Amino acid sequence: MKRTISFMTGKGSVNHNSRKFHAKNTDPKRSHWNVEYCNRDIREVYHELFDEALERYNSKQTRRDRKIEDYYEKIRSGKQEKPFHEIILQIGDKDNMGATTKEGQMAAKILDEYMKDFQRRNPTLRVFSAHLHMDEATPHLHIDFVPYTTGSKRGLDTRVSLKQALSALGFKGGTRMETELNQWVAAEKQQLASIMLEHGIEWEQKGTHEKHLSLLDFEKRERAKEVAALEEQKADLEEHNATMQEVNEKWLDHLKNIEQDISSARESWKEADKKAEQAKKNVAQYEKKLTEIAPMVKEMERFAEKYSADPEEVLPEAGTLESAKSYREKKAKPLIKNIVLVLRSVYRAYLEFSRRFSNMQKANERAWSKVNFLTNRVEELRNENRLLWENFWDYERVKSVLGCDKVDKIVQIERQREQELKNQKQRQRMDKGVR
Repeated sequence: MKRTISFMTGKGSVNHNSRKFHAKNTDPKRSHWNVEYCNRDIREVYHELFDEALERYNSKQTRRDRKIEDYYEKIRSGKQEKPFHEIILQIGDKDNMGATTKEGQMAAKILDEYMKDFQRRNPTLRVFSAHLHMDEATPHLHIDFVPYTTGSKRGLDTRVSLKQALSALGFKGGTRMETELNQWVAAEKQQLASIMLEHGIEWEQKGTHEKHLSLLDFEKRERAKEVAALEEQKADLEEHNATMQEVNEKWLDHLKNIEQDISSARESWKEADKKAEQAKKNVAQYEKKLTEIAPMVKEMERFAEKYSADPEEVLPEAGTLESAKSYREKKAKPLIKNIVLVLRSVYRAYLEFSRRFSNMQKANERAWSKVNFLTNRVEELRNENRLLWENFWDYERVKSVLGCDKVDKIVQIERQREQELKNQKQRQRMDKGVR
């Protein structure tokens, strides 16, 4: 079986393609057989493709009249580029591939397979509207797309350009007949012909010399396939790199937090060491003061020893014919007065010594308690520091064994689970508060 391929460019009536209105050549009773692959607002696609580039462009302009307010309106009202392009593909004609026939159903299946691979094969032609029509005489496919290029040196760095979009796919202009568009059309026809051949339909090329692609065309078609494959790989790599960059940033923050914790632990450790050293110095000072007080204790012991003897040994004997009154006034009272003075002095010294000794004992106890606490705290910080580093290197070992992607995925899942539990608890608390 042989069938022709029709590959035409259209004006691009999206409302007609989506059947918001019916022309005379359509059968509304069969419109439910139509297939709508996508039907997006072209302005939305323009925002998606060009807003960031437009912002970069406008930020560099010093004159207000050079800034672009609406890129879609600029292209639509300009003459250099069309806002979008439409192609219409058809296999055979109404006589041999009628929409209501078995052959027409096969044509629809082939066009469907072609359409599903179109965007992957042509990444620089952003499809925003695509429809397979079965309510006309012959099945045919409408594809509307915005051609764009990136890395442009003039104007917006990402802008509308059919020539550059096709060039990025590997179609370089040559002779007048070998334009980028003609080369791309030939390659797309060959792509559709290869799908037809899988279904037992050979491409009939009437009135042309294109029955077999020339070596140049074949090489260009193969190059286009290679470019498309490389573009897909590039997109995958960019997505992977973006993911890895995000993961690296997360773990870099995590490592910075660990480093901050370690640094904080070291600072606390140094501070505790300083306080412990100061406490030891305070203890030494208290011990020195106790040493200084020791002679006072010995002096009091000497007083106590001096006046603890038998009164008969301390009191002088009465003189011959000395009256009791005279003995009392001249010898006993002065002696007792001296003893009282000494005892009062001793008592005051004892009270002062007792107070100072008690204070020093308490201060000494507090100092040693603080030394013990700080020593324990220093040891805790050392252990905590060691555990932090052990955990960090264990994590690195897990990553090297399981792979970064798998570990990151596990971490992400666990974070999500923890967040869900946290949100669930918050909701429960809010529910209890409402009741």
